[in-house]
Amino acid sequence: MRMIFLLTFVSVFSVAIGQKVDKKLDASIRNEIAGFKGDIGVYVHHLKKNRIVAIKADTVFPTASIVKVPILAGVFNKIASGELKLSQEFIYDTSRLYGGSGLMQFYKDSARTDLSTMISLMLTYSDNITSIWLQQLSGGGVAINKIMDSLGLKNTKVNSRTDGRLEIWKKYGWGQTTPLEMATLFQLIREGKVIDARYSDKMYRYLKNQFYNGRSLAQFPSTVNTISKTGSVNEARGEVVLVNAPGGDIVFCVLTKNNQDQSWTNSNEAEVLTRKIAALIWNHYEPKHAFKSYPVID
Repeated sequence: MRMIFLLTFVSVFSVAIGQKVDKKLDASIRNEIAGFKGDIGVYVHHLKKNRIVAIKADTVFPTASIVKVPILAGVFNKIASGELKLSQEFIYDTSRLYGGSGLMQFYKDSARTDLSTMISLMLTYSDNITSIWLQQLSGGGVAINKIMDSLGLKNTKVNSRTDGRLEIWKKYGWGQTTPLEMATLFQLIREGKVIDARYSDKMYRYLKNQFYNGRSLAQFPSTVNTISKTGSVNEARGEVVLVNAPGGDIVFCVLTKNNQDQSWTNSNEAEVLTRKIAALIWNHYEPKHAFKSYPVID
């Protein structure tokens, strides 16, 4: 079996050429996160202006469900090689039952599905059963990690159910990444550089449909297109977003760990802070389209 990666090697460093720190936004975000009870990393890149904010952007954090983005790349690698098809049929059985987020846990035994539906469930509803299944279909964590290496994302890894990564799984859980690397993965998909433009475009379309839209996405006008993925476990919350803003695309990633507030409410400290950071980013770069978000609907 062959693996299809990029036509040319892409590194995080080549993506970062010519960037300048946006000092005003940097100061605003640092002021906002100063009292956070936990560890936080932030990376922001306005692609057109080539301005960045990087706060612990190279620090490794747990991905939680954000690991489903590398899994997505692994699935499309198999589609590109002809080993999988979006229309391919699969049969669910209850031996795959796994709790947490998602809908497939409510499927009846022997229910029929297809690969496209499984991808949609994984990304839109952060479905855990389909994610584990798709990780397996992608060749497992080892194969997905090789793809991340080929993209220059050396710290972005699948740990769970992956040979040789038991000890690091105990530390970071299902996956790990940095704010810079996960934002870069979104940027590479946007630029058509993950496998190629055709497959990147399809990945982008799947990432547009998000059920969990109450954090960063709620801080932008609903008429503006975004792709995103959240991740949540008790002690870590994170989100990666790319906004097709009027003044140019903005990609950012906020990751936390060792969080003191481990509640599962809209008032969770890390989630509130993520909303504030997203609002700062939008109103800083889009003053002509300044947006006051609505109160969270419970």
